[in-house]
Amino acid sequence: MEDQERKELDLTGQIVAIITSGQDDAAIRQALDDYHANDIASALETLDGAQRRALYRVLGQERTAEVLSYTDNVSDYLEELPARKAAQLLGNMDADDAVDALEDIDSEGKREELLSLMDGESSQDVRLIVSFEEDQIGHMMTTNFVSVPESATVKEAMRSVIAQAEENDNINTIYVTDAQGRYAGAMELKDLIIAREHVPLDQLTSRSYPSVYATERIDDTMERLMDYAEDSIPVLDQAGAVIGVITATDLVEAVDDALGEDYAKLAGLTAAEDLREGLGQSMRKRLPWLVLLLGLGMVVSSVVGVFEAVVAQVAIVVSFQSLILDMAGNVGTQSLAVTIRVLMDENISGAEKLRFIWKEMRVGGANGLLLGALSLVFVGLYLRLVKGYPGRTSLAIAGCVGLALFLSMIISSLVGTVIPMFFHKLKVDPAVASGPLITTVNDLVAVVAYYTLAGFMLAGLGLM
Repeated sequence: MEDQERKELDLTGQIVAIITSGQDDAAIRQALDDYHANDIASALETLDGAQRRALYRVLGQERTAEVLSYTDNVSDYLEELPARKAAQLLGNMDADDAVDALEDIDSEGKREELLSLMDGESSQDVRLIVSFEEDQIGHMMTTNFVSVPESATVKEAMRSVIAQAEENDNINTIYVTDAQGRYAGAMELKDLIIAREHVPLDQLTSRSYPSVYATERIDDTMERLMDYAEDSIPVLDQAGAVIGVITATDLVEAVDDALGEDYAKLAGLTAAEDLREGLGQSMRKRLPWLVLLLGLGMVVSSVVGVFEAVVAQVAIVVSFQSLILDMAGNVGTQSLAVTIRVLMDENISGAEKLRFIWKEMRVGGANGLLLGALSLVFVGLYLRLVKGYPGRTSLAIAGCVGLALFLSMIISSLVGTVIPMFFHKLKVDPAVASGPLITTVNDLVAVVAYYTLAGFMLAGLGLM
């Protein structure tokens, strides 16, 4: 990892040295041709505004647009430029990258100004993408694709692909349209290249190649699209015409966004938080859950107070409370993560859900049995050899810890599976509602199980 970071720093230093070398534009451009656009993008933040504007001039619009598409804050760099120049750069980006850049601009007036200054075709592509809702496939597609009519000959199709490749570089998969302009199938570029002129285009076309409609929900189609493992999949309008494609890169970004949002939800937040989010907005997201959990935490604390007599007799039992609580929480969180994954399949039956609950309980029980046995041995040895407790007392406390761990892990597996299923049934996002609640409920279960067993253990030893 350190070697990779050092390599990136070296590349950035080399690029900055070239940019600030004082050579003429042609020499700088030629030197930068040896570097990937992503590496040049990493160097942008080390330059000042004047140096960046000089770099854009040296690189030219197309290369600059490619470099900016690799940055996380395109809008910040665009705001350093005159509106017309910024619009030209947006026009040279893929439409989906341009949409991302425009959505990062806070001012709606500024966005409209840039859109109006873009060339007609680029502006039309951007407006098409933003016409779809954020959770629809159409909003994450790109209009960078090539298509040919099924009536074309191999020679005509090849000529059409070459012409379209000047503006679109997603050419590995070529989409075929029928006489009405509707999607008819797809073919691989390599198959077209090696085909003889007299071979009908129909023989090269895969009629079963997958497609998706622009109005479909991203969450509903993501898993299906990933199963196909294609470089790109066509996006159709309601008439069946190809209006864009979803690339493998788009899918990776969508999965990454979904994981980030689910991670935030598991922490009790309503969405992934932004560095630029205000104090008040962050508090409004977190405070309701924290107030609820404070109340539940007080319940857990009051339950511990019920067992005050147990703690007063053998204070050492408190030392192992955190062990039980932590393991119960870990098991519950694991079951929650697996359950949310399973619930993504809307077609799962009730019988399958019951089998899944039983399987999770068996997993929790098996793990609990193993960890409980290990705890029995190590806690017993610790109490006998390190703390000097009598053998009978050490064994009793260790047995209490091991059995409580076993029971807590079984129950936590059940809770971590049933609660998200319950919220899913109520049409409430299980990731939002389940995470903090499961942790607190598992704490309550673990405390009751542990101190109840401890009470019986003390009574058996005649200490109560």
